[in-house]
Amino acid sequence: MNTRLILLAVALTAFSVYTAAVVAQHGYTGFLSLAWSEAWAGQMLVDLTIALALFAVWLVPDARERGIAAWPYLILIGTTGSIGALAYLAHRTLRQA
Repeated sequence: MNTRLILLAVALTAFSVYTAAVVAQHGYTGFLSLAWSEAWAGQMLVDLTIALALFAVWLVPDARERGIAAWPYLILIGTTGSIGALAYLAHRTLRQA
């Protein structure tokens, strides 16, 4: 196993567990009330949305080039954010190995 794959797996696992704990405590849309009440939280949400949209635009041709179905990762990005992006990068790295 290469170092990149190990780092991606650790980041994906740790962030998924953390996200699950936050969602269990605050609900799936709990971030929206914070984003609407705090300017910095709203700015961070918009920034994350832009970054993930750019990642998704990059993902589609990259996945096509590598013979990976893009749609599961696009759905994951839309529903879980960075977890979907990390999952794609891990899959992409596994395919390269």
